[in-house]
Amino acid sequence: MAEETIFSKIIRQEIPTPLLYQDELVTAFRDITPQASTHVLIIPNKLIATINDVTEDDELTLGRMITVAKKIAKEEGIAENGYRLIINCNEHGGQEVYHIHMHLVGGQHLGKMLAK
Repeated sequence: MAEETIFSKIIRQEIPTPLLYQDELVTAFRDITPQASTHVLIIPNKLIATINDVTEDDELTLGRMITVAKKIAKEEGIAENGYRLIINCNEHGGQEVYHIHMHLVGGQHLGKMLAK
């Protein structure tokens, strides 16, 4: 089992954080260091350290993360113009907190992807 993270404490509201969404599988809240005008983190309530640690049992949770991203994008008014979903994996992938999390970023033009 991975070690507990700051996200675990946010899920349980031990660190009071305004939540945009929470159900039995996932929790969503605004990033404290936003990289765009809209920057939301969507995390599984179950601690999964990295994408490499995902199992078939996690498929429902990962799917929920995407449907919640779609819901929040619509509520934030960024669905029509577009947004980006990002999940980083491990150090070289830019992961800083070892509890997988999806970044929902938008509200402005984000530019082209680096990789083709």
